[in-house]
Amino acid sequence: MKFDRKDKLEIFENAITWIVVFAMFIYGGGKLVQFDGASEINKTVSEMTGMELMWAFYGYSKLYAITLGLFEIIGGTLMLIKKTRIIGCLFTSTILINVILQDVYFEVHLGALKAAILYQFFILLILWLNKDLLAQSIKSLLNIKKSQQSKYKLMIKLVLAFIGFIILRITKYCVTIKY
Repeated sequence: MKFDRKDKLEIFENAITWIVVFAMFIYGGGKLVQFDGASEINKTVSEMTGMELMWAFYGYSKLYAITLGLFEIIGGTLMLIKKTRIIGCLFTSTILINVILQDVYFEVHLGALKAAILYQFFILLILWLNKDLLAQSIKSLLNIKKSQQSKYKLMIKLVLAFIGFIILRITKYCVTIKY
């Protein structure tokens, strides 16, 4: 049996995908217990390290940590399925960028930061391996058909949209702040 370049790239893509998926399942599942007791630190905020502060924040709401864990599992699942891999990569990438930023700004252990950066690198590599499909998807999303309409009609539509915007902003103010 002989593998051509395409076969080798597919094997490589699957291997690095499975690394990220495995990590997302582990980290996502770990959110069920990872922050238990984390909000019970006997220190003032000014005495806490960045990592203790972050863990206390996550430990404050068990449901929040579980929600983040579910998002990690969903992202991993989407990546696992070839048909939804690009969507999964983009979805998981947003989660990992957030993790990387938290690891940097809250001075989380260097090993955790390195792992998150490695997973993000693998996602970028997967997207690069699928660059033609990704480009085609982006072009499809950005393909806005220009309608043939007069400038007068366009201006009327923009004015009406602006009036709608003002009405909605006032409504939002009344609902969220005033009452």
